[in-house]
Amino acid sequence: MKYMIIVIFSILILLTFTKKETSSMTLTSTNAILAFGDSLTYGFGASSKESYPTRLSLLSGYRVINAGINGDTSNEGLRRLPQLLEDRSIKLMILCFGGNDIIQKKPMSGLKQNLKTMIQMAKAKNIEVLLISVPNITLFGLSPLGLYEEVAEEENIPLLSGTLANILSQPSLKNDQIHPNALGYKEMADKIYESLKEHGWIRK
Repeated sequence: MKYMIIVIFSILILLTFTKKETSSMTLTSTNAILAFGDSLTYGFGASSKESYPTRLSLLSGYRVINAGINGDTSNEGLRRLPQLLEDRSIKLMILCFGGNDIIQKKPMSGLKQNLKTMIQMAKAKNIEVLLISVPNITLFGLSPLGLYEEVAEEENIPLLSGTLANILSQPSLKNDQIHPNALGYKEMADKIYESLKEHGWIRK
């Protein structure tokens, strides 16, 4: 009997650690996705039809709103988000901010708080969030920023980590040191699409 209890307990632990995180909400045909960010969302360095939101819309079949603005910091994004969230068709936000905060040497504590506030604003509208981590770009290359993992954990949302770092480390996928090219945005859209399926937001 003692042996059976140990076996059952071990199986329960294994299931706990191998369970795939899924969303409680699946998008319907009338729902929209808000792609919110800076030049990485806008698609700087490629044509508008080659931006990741446009490619993601083609992949998923959902309307994806490109709300990326070149040069936006998280402070500026925070100011314009409330109006965007008034669109009741939006049920999922893909959040990608941080590059300009890093370039302009803004306090990382401010970036973290802004990301958390944006996420909380979306949640208040019953909009779910996928956070995309942006790497710190230095003279010595790309380095991860732990604040994205902290934000995802503290706000209990999924994080797509490492995708941008991987793209920007490959010359064939980038337009310059901080922006993908058309192929890079395609890779970005592909990875986001896989993440949306993994977390149950879309069923394809």
